Amino acid sequence: MSNKAKPKKQEKPEDPLKLEIAAELGLLEKVRQYGWGSLSAKETGRIGGLITRRKQQEKMKATQEQARKPSQ
Repeated sequence: MSNKAKPKKQEKPEDPLKLEIAAELGLLEKVRQYGWGSLSAKETGRIGGLITRRKQQEKMKATQEQARKPSQ
């Protein structure tokens, strides 16, 4: 077996949010120690669901702020 280092994956825009949510759920240490693949389907789904919810909330907030601004 080769001991070559795996190429580092390119960071995605939602990665910081994903790490933040993992920390809130108490999973960050597990992810850092064993990687994302060590999470169960339930844990992964929970993170994905919370990411989706936060993105929707941000979108709603931006829409509401845009509606409050008077058009010029």
